[in-house]
Order: sequence, then C-alpha cells, then structure tokens
Amino acid sequence: MAAKSARTLSDVVREICLGLPEVEEVMAHGSPDYRVGGKTFATHVINHHGDGHIAVWLNAPPGAQEHYTSTEPESFYVPPYVGPRGWLGVDLDRGLDWTRIAKLIREAYVKTAPAKLASGIPELEEVTPPTAELDPEVIDPLVAPHAVALLDRLRPFCLSLPEVREVRQFGKPAWQAGKKTFCTLSRYDRQLQVHAWVGAEQQVHLTFDDRYRIPAYTGHHGWIALVAEDGVIWDAVESLVLGSYRHFARKRMLEQLDA
Repeated sequence: MAAKSARTLSDVVREICLGLPEVEEVMAHGSPDYRVGGKTFATHVINHHGDGHIAVWLNAPPGAQEHYTSTEPESFYVPPYVGPRGWLGVDLDRGLDWTRIAKLIREAYVKTAPAKLASGIPELEEVTPPTAELDPEVIDPLVAPHAVALLDRLRPFCLSLPEVREVRQFGKPAWQAGKKTFCTLSRYDRQLQVHAWVGAEQQVHLTFDDRYRIPAYTGHHGWIALVAEDGVIWDAVESLVLGSYRHFARKRMLEQLDA
C-alpha cells in the first residue's frame, strides 16, 4: 500500500479492512465494525471499557485463538463477548508487524465472507506502519482538561458523603453508597456526562431541558445524564448527586448526612 502522511493505527486498520472486497464500516457500540455480506469479521477497539487494549477483534479460524494466546500472550488475548466463539484479540501497539496483522485480518475476512468473495481477494501488499500517534482523548476521553476539572470537583464532593467509595465501572469513575452506585462520570463521543438516578417522573420533567438525556442501559431504571461538555452549573450537579445518593443510601448514612 502506498505511504500516506499522518496515518494513525486506526487509519491503517481501516485501509486494510476497506481494501477487501465489498466491506462496509459500521459503528456499533462506539467501535467500528468491518462487515462483509452483513457479517462482522473485525472490530477495532480502543481501551474498551477501560481494558487498556488498543486492538482488533477478529473472527479467527478454528484453533487460532488457542494457538496465538498460548504462544504469544504479549500480543494476543481472548476478547470479551465474542471470545467464547473463538474470536481473537490482536494488540496493535505491542510491536507486531503490520503486514502480519493484515494477514490475520484477511484470514478473518476469508472465514466470514461468501465463498465467491473470499476466493477473489487481491494479493497482499506490504503494509506501511502508522506515522502518527492516536489522540490521547481517543484512548481515554476523560483526560480532556474540562473533564479533569469536573472530575477534580465531583470526586471530593461524592467522597464527602457518608460511607461512599469510588470504583471503576466499565473503565469510568463511579461512586457507591455502600454497594449501590449513585453517580458516574463518562465521556462518550466527545460528550461529557454526569449520570445519576432521579426516577421516572423526574426524568420526564428534566428532559424538557436539552442539557439532560435519558441514557442507554440505565435510563429505564430511572437514571438521567446531565451533559457537561460545554460547561455545567455546579448547583445542578450537586442537586442530582445528592438526590441520587439519598435514594440509594441506607438509613444510617442519611442520619449521618443530615446530622
């Protein structure tokens, strides 16, 4: 493949995958899926749920997962969700040769594609490695200055509440009253959000304000997301967090808080 300027490893993965016959790129759960005939053969993931891997998950041939993860565990791993079906996780930043990575991607394509397409893939050319680093915010969106500033204010406020601890959930900071999560901070698709429980009735009222969103996964349980990408009124954050804490906290915690 011809050399190009300012190509990140994500650009190289895209070039390899889209260079194969009739491949389409589809965003799924925040990561690009590469599909042929409607079936995914490769998914490019970056720090998925905070796991630290910059990788591609491949629909590998039978036996490949066991072979590579046992012989080269520094570069290969069993990915979540699809790993039990034999998929292979390939780390892209651990020194593997890019032409070798391209061969592995092509093997996944051949396994997945209709026979007519699989038999007609073009000859593999030497792959030019990436020439640019990934944006740090792509790897960890919460390193953005405004995200750090909000976290630096939100963290001590949450931890000042009785019997609260900070944990990581899906790679993001979360705060628990005892064992019940009452607040999380996330940044997805360049959108910083504070998540808290408000209940279904309050959800309806809040969403008349375009700063609020009903989040996926937790929205049906009464949670709300306050969008903070362009700044936030701290009183709104404090009100959300306290209300959510009071919902999940035990009686003794509330007694300490009110005292």
